[in-house]
Amino acid sequence: MVKRLMARKPLETILEEAKGDNRLRRVLGPWALTSLGIGCVIGTGIFVLTGIAAHDKAGPALMLSYAVAGVACVFAALCYAEFASMVPVAGSAFTYAYATVGELFAWIIGWDLILEYTVASATVAHGWSKYFQDFIGIFHLHVPKVLSNAPFDFDPAIGKLIPTGTWVDFPAIVVALLVTIILVKGIKESATFNNAMVILKVAVVLFVIVVGAFYVDPKNWIPFAPYGWTGISMFGHTVLGQSGEGGLPLGMLAGAGVIFFAYIGFDSVSTHAEEAKNPQRDVPIGIMASLVICTALYIAVTAVITGMVPYNKISVEAPVSNAFAQVGLPWAQFLISLAAVAGITSVLLVLMLSQPRVMLAMARDGLVPKSFFGAVHEKFRTPWKSTILTGCLVATMGALIPLRVLAELVNIGTLLAFVIVCIAVMIMRKTHPDAVRPFHCPWVPVIPILGVLMCSMLMFALPKENWIRLFVWLFIGLLIYFFYGRKHSELHKRNMSGLEAAQEEVKAQYEDR
Repeated sequence: MVKRLMARKPLETILEEAKGDNRLRRVLGPWALTSLGIGCVIGTGIFVLTGIAAHDKAGPALMLSYAVAGVACVFAALCYAEFASMVPVAGSAFTYAYATVGELFAWIIGWDLILEYTVASATVAHGWSKYFQDFIGIFHLHVPKVLSNAPFDFDPAIGKLIPTGTWVDFPAIVVALLVTIILVKGIKESATFNNAMVILKVAVVLFVIVVGAFYVDPKNWIPFAPYGWTGISMFGHTVLGQSGEGGLPLGMLAGAGVIFFAYIGFDSVSTHAEEAKNPQRDVPIGIMASLVICTALYIAVTAVITGMVPYNKISVEAPVSNAFAQVGLPWAQFLISLAAVAGITSVLLVLMLSQPRVMLAMARDGLVPKSFFGAVHEKFRTPWKSTILTGCLVATMGALIPLRVLAELVNIGTLLAFVIVCIAVMIMRKTHPDAVRPFHCPWVPVIPILGVLMCSMLMFALPKENWIRLFVWLFIGLLIYFFYGRKHSELHKRNMSGLEAAQEEVKAQYEDR
C-alpha cells in the first residue's frame, strides 16, 4: 500500500506523454515567458500591498521586507528552473513531485496549487473591482451600491462576518468572464494581451520611480524600522519582536510575510513550459529574469513611496496614487489608476492561465477525470473546459467572498509548493544523478535547504487560521484521491499491466518445464 502511494512517475514517461496529440502549442519565447512572469508578479504587490505593509507592519523597512521575500523566492526559483529545464511539460510543482517523491505527495501539491491559483485569482478579481471603481470615479461614474461589493465582510476588530448591504461584486464577475474568453481563444492571443498590459504598467511603475524620486524627503525614512527588525511568529503567536492587534507580529520580517503574496506567480512561468519554444533554455530565463526585475521594481517603488510620505500617513487602499496627491501631483492619479487596472488585469490573466494547466497534468495521470480536465480544444489547443470552469469559480468567489478572507488563503499554499520543490531537487539529484539538466541549480544542497528554511519561516509566521484552512482543504483533497484518483491512476494501471505481464511470463516458463 505504502509502496503504491510513493510510486514515482518515470521521467521518460512524462516526456513521452507531452509528445502526443493532446499536447499544447509551443509558441512562447524567453521574452513572452518573462513577460508572463512580470505580468503575474507586478500588480497587487505594488498597487495594494505596499500601503498595508508599510503602514501597519514595517514602515520604511518594507524595502528590506521585499528583499527578504525576494531572496526566499530566488532559492525556490533556482530549484524550479532546474526542474522546468528537465521536465518541460505542464503541471509545475505537481509534475516535479510526481517524478521525485511519489504519487501521494504529487496529489497533495497539485491539490494545493489548485487552491493557490483559484483563490489568488478570486482575490485579484476582487482587487481589480475596487481599482476599477476608483478609476471610473474620477469621471464621476459609479457602480450601483448593491453590485459593488461582496454581500459580507470580515471585521478583524470583532472577529466576525458582517453584512455590507450589497448583493454581489459585479465588476469582479465581468473581469473574470472576459479573461476566461481570452484564455479559451489561445495562449498566443493571451500572451499578446498580457504583453500590452505589462508594457503599460511597467512604464507607469518607472514613471512612479523617476518622478517620485524628486519628491523624496530622506527625513521620512527616519525611523527606518519603527516596528523593529524581526516579527517572527509560530502558528499565530509572536515569538520574536513586537505584537500588534490580535497578537500578530510587527516588524521587517513580519512585513515580508504579508507582502509574499506579491511574489506568487513567478512559478506560473514553469506551468507554461510545455508551451515554450525552447523550454530547456527559455523557461529558466523567464523564471529568473521576471523575479529579479520584479524584486528591483518593488524595492524602488517602496523606497519612493515611503520617502514621499511618512509611513503612518500612507494610504492603505491606494498607496501609490495617494502619495502623489499628497505631494501636490493629483494629475498623476489618472495615470497611476489606469496602470493599476491594467496591471491587476494581467495578474488575473496569468493566474487563470496557469490553473487549467495544472489540472491538465493531473488529468493526464488519471487523478481527475480526463474527459473534462484533460480536454484540449482541437483548434485553439487550450484546455478549454477546465478554463471555463476556472473562470466560473473565480467569478463566483470574487463576487461573493470578501477580500480579507480570500487573501489569507493564498500565501500558505504558495509557500508549501516552494518547500516541496526545494526538497524534490535534492531527491532528484540522488535518484537521477545522470539525468540531463540543461539548467543546474547551483550549490546543491545549500540553495534548496536555504529555500526550505526561509519559506518554512514565512509559513509559520502566518496566522493559525491559515493552517486550519489548509488542513481542511488537504483533507478534502485526500478524500478525492483515495476514492477516485488512486483507482484511476494511469501510473497504477501501467504498473499493474507490467505485473500481470510478468506473472504471465513466469506462468509460461513454468508450463514449458
